Amino acid sequence: MNNQGELIQRLVVGAILIFVAVAEIWLGGVAFWILVTIGGLVMLSEFSGLLKSSTQDTRLALFAFCIPLGILSPLAAGPHYLGIGLIFGTAVAVYVVTRKAALGAGLVYVGLPAFALLWLRDRPDDGLLLSFWALSLVWATDIGAYFAGRAIGGPKLAPTISPNKTWAGLGGGVIAALLLGWALSHWAGLPRGLALAAVPLAVFAQMGDLFQSWMKRRAGVKDSGRLLPGHGGVLDRLDGLVTSVPIAALIVALGFSQ
Repeated sequence: MNNQGELIQRLVVGAILIFVAVAEIWLGGVAFWILVTIGGLVMLSEFSGLLKSSTQDTRLALFAFCIPLGILSPLAAGPHYLGIGLIFGTAVAVYVVTRKAALGAGLVYVGLPAFALLWLRDRPDDGLLLSFWALSLVWATDIGAYFAGRAIGGPKLAPTISPNKTWAGLGGGVIAALLLGWALSHWAGLPRGLALAAVPLAVFAQMGDLFQSWMKRRAGVKDSGRLLPGHGGVLDRLDGLVTSVPIAALIVALGFSQ
């Protein structure tokens, strides 16, 4: 497939993913929990694959992860802070049984953003806006970084980890995230503090992208999976979300959404 065809494929699949995510955010409740649960399990499976874990260890990790995910359901306790303790508890249990600290850490790596998304959406007054802000900020960062990097190029951000990432791309991602924050603040009532938080959150999103690139390079693979045409795996598509959304939820919990 030529570059233009690959770009079109990426845009079409990306647009479909955004549409599904926005629809699920709008519905909230059980519908959004199902999306987060499926995404979390697929991401953990891909994470385990990058570690080259055995099938038995991968299944154990997935079964263990179902415990906190089930408790986070609106039909159970919901996204209560108890869920964080369960995520860390199951991570420790997986480590104890498999003797693989990295696999246990994978439950935290995937579990915290899952909890953060559900917690943001569950807020009674501003959950819809805040969950959309947290997700769309990552989308804006990815889009801004992609097009700024291709158009400007220049010095590499981390050439030994991800040769295609540039400082211009990082700057484009930060600017796109900041513009999105300003737009949501101006037209949707997003608190100004959260709009300005787009700058560090965009940096965290790019850090997540780099970490994912490092893991793939370490595993000797191009993508974490093949589920999404033009994008690779779910973990490839959501790598920035993994690192930025928990920080976004923490910022909200500290009161910057007031």
